[in-house]
Amino acid sequence: MLDTNQKQLVIAVLAVSGLAILSIFIGVSDVTPQTLFSNSEDGRALQVLLISRIPRTLAILLAGASMAVAGMIMQILARNHFVEPSTAGTVESAGLGLLVVTVLAPETTVIGKMLVASIFALLGTFLFLRVLRMIPLRSVLVVPLVGIMLGGVIGAITTFFAYRLDLLQSLNAWLTGSFAGILSGRYELLWISLGLMIIAYIAADRFTVAGMGQDFTTNLGLNYNRVMTLGLIIVSMVTAVVVVTVGMIPFLGLIVPNVVRQMQGDNIRRTTPWVMVIGAGFVLFCDIIGRVIRYPYEILSG
Repeated sequence: MLDTNQKQLVIAVLAVSGLAILSIFIGVSDVTPQTLFSNSEDGRALQVLLISRIPRTLAILLAGASMAVAGMIMQILARNHFVEPSTAGTVESAGLGLLVVTVLAPETTVIGKMLVASIFALLGTFLFLRVLRMIPLRSVLVVPLVGIMLGGVIGAITTFFAYRLDLLQSLNAWLTGSFAGILSGRYELLWISLGLMIIAYIAADRFTVAGMGQDFTTNLGLNYNRVMTLGLIIVSMVTAVVVVTVGMIPFLGLIVPNVVRQMQGDNIRRTTPWVMVIGAGFVLFCDIIGRVIRYPYEILSG
């Protein structure tokens, strides 16, 4: 039998599934269940569904869930509930990595760009954590302020070189979250984030312990640095994959984990499925509103 928490989670999954079904029938092209199963228009409705609507919906679900999980892990690494990739310099570092690889190796594949962006995101996040250890933290608000300032410096450097190299338009595309250009063949990289979320769930208990501090973690026989490194890799790769594919989705990793924490507590194994479901549902809901509110025009999700 399912307990109360599991029943609520099933209801949440069903609600997000309903939004996903609604999403595939919203857009400029007229796609309805009637046109989908009719023989008119030479199967055009089915092509729109397979090429555009379903890939877009899957991309939204994967990006929303993974960025929410990345924010949750980021808060554990920094031991602060006001931190997430866009307030820790991680996203800006990934953008700098994309700029560097675009300038130095413009023929690099998408996977290659993702790997370079991951390395830069990893270095940027590591720098953020090192800075936190070097300064006195008299308030919990100091941590996100440091991250925002660091991200601002990295972003300014990136913007300067993008301006000098006439790549500002490309930079804006990377750092503005939009699912409008998602088609079949352009979103599959996001499936990597699904694997990273599974790894995060498997290591959830270790993250829970690591969130209690280095001494406590070591006393329980866990390698604190190894757990922190795993968390850094997950956050960096998720951020890079999402930025390369759809652009930046700011503050999602800040809002969702804190909402879930208020409902479910600090047990990461218990909260991770909720963070994934609510993160995916929140982005999907915002994307639907963005498509409907100024139809047939669209407001970008980012």
